[in-house]
Amino acid sequence: MIVSLEGDRGPEQRPTLDRLGELVSSDLQRVNELIVRRMDSQVSLIPELAGHIVAAGGKRLRPMLTLVAAKLCGYRGDRHIALATCVEFIHTATLLHDDVVDESELRRGLKTANALWGNKASVLVGDFLFARAFQIMVEDGSLPVLSILSNASAVISEGEVQQLITANDTATSEQAYLEVIQAKTAALFAAACRIGAVLGERPEVEEEALDSYGLNLGIAFQLVDDALDYSAAQKTLGKSIGDDFREGKITLPIVLAYRRGSETERQFWRRAMEDLEQEDGDLERAISLMDTHGALADTVARARHYGAVARDALGIFSDSVEKRALLDVIDFAIDRAY
Repeated sequence: MIVSLEGDRGPEQRPTLDRLGELVSSDLQRVNELIVRRMDSQVSLIPELAGHIVAAGGKRLRPMLTLVAAKLCGYRGDRHIALATCVEFIHTATLLHDDVVDESELRRGLKTANALWGNKASVLVGDFLFARAFQIMVEDGSLPVLSILSNASAVISEGEVQQLITANDTATSEQAYLEVIQAKTAALFAAACRIGAVLGERPEVEEEALDSYGLNLGIAFQLVDDALDYSAAQKTLGKSIGDDFREGKITLPIVLAYRRGSETERQFWRRAMEDLEQEDGDLERAISLMDTHGALADTVARARHYGAVARDALGIFSDSVEKRALLDVIDFAIDRAY
């Protein structure tokens, strides 16, 4: 059984990132060119491995947020190009490390770097990208920017370790889960947006507003990702269903289904997620239990809540095409569940 999270809207009504893409298309092209230049190295394995994951796809959402936030705040220089590149390097480094920790073999339908080159190479190239990101921050020369992005990098690392501690633990609370995704995912969204206000030399209240927007958008984004892992909609995104389940990853749909289930059901979750003794049909049973207890629908409902908080955070900004593009991102992030 595969649960559909299909809503009432037809495809023609679904939000897109078109407005965002049009706004930053020329800047994003410059970011992509800089990414290629700055991941170059005399050590041939570095650009080869880094180029594999960079070329694997993805919407460049985080650097796009930096670019449009800078525009929203009236910035008219060139520093946002390098800093958006820095944001993407941090993100890519975390993906390389994530795939090693999770022992993942596929990302966006392609073999992961660790599957092709091994764990050691992936970890070390991830370290290189982190180091390159810090070089870019120093070259920018802004202590506030350095503080924002370095703090985000530290928080992301803490989130990785915290997730390792809670891995395969069905006793994980919803609060503990939220703390992990706030650190692992949302912190970089928040930093990517906040530096736009710093570049525009906007007041603290606008920095905080963009930080809040990014943080809550990032939480909503990850909640939807975690629901999608058990949804038929995952197939339309070119991804396999149940990767989190097979890895024993404790996400909110499992936290809710476990809490709401009977003792017999909890025994199933402990066997499948803690002991990783998975049998044929276990994924289908897991999805059925999530459906029975409303775990997937409630995960998406929580994403809508955080999306609404992100929307409210933009309330202090005047209406503009940049603000509307940022609002589009919220709708797009949540609508992926349908």
